Amino acid sequence: MVYGTDFLSRPSGASGYLLDLNTGPLLPNRAGFDAARSPAFWYVIDRSVAHQTGLSLFGRPAREVVAAPERPDLLTAIRASVREHSDGEGHLADNRVLNGCRSVVFCRTGRWMAKRGAAREVALAEEDFRPLIEAAVRSFERPRSSALPLPAAEVRAFLAWVRERVDETARATGA
Repeated sequence: MVYGTDFLSRPSGASGYLLDLNTGPLLPNRAGFDAARSPAFWYVIDRSVAHQTGLSLFGRPAREVVAAPERPDLLTAIRASVREHSDGEGHLADNRVLNGCRSVVFCRTGRWMAKRGAAREVALAEEDFRPLIEAAVRSFERPRSSALPLPAAEVRAFLAWVRERVDETARATGA
């Protein structure tokens, strides 16, 4: 991602990038220049993560350069992410579950965690979902082209539960 410094220094609920370059495995190569054509939630969440935990390769610390999105914008982005993952199109089931875990942990703590750590936290607290979450972690540890199938109904039920947690947090904070 390439952002202009003026955009990056202010909280925003917009995509706002200048260049979105995607060359990741199992994803089509893409170079995007039109932020208005991309769902904003991916970028809002990424900037929130970067603000909290980003590492600078050069220059000032990420926390000083990347503004944290405002809470209502971030919760709107998390809601949109959960909706996207609930639909399932184009996303591996393990990634959908683990991103759901990250959303729940963020709503509970206000901090972003890595997928495995967030999965551990939710699995310990939510016994009913533990087998699904553990299966998602096992799958995630495999090469992406060898991801394991997860029970679709269980993934949907888990993501519905995640959506409820996010909605509760949004209501509680007035977002």
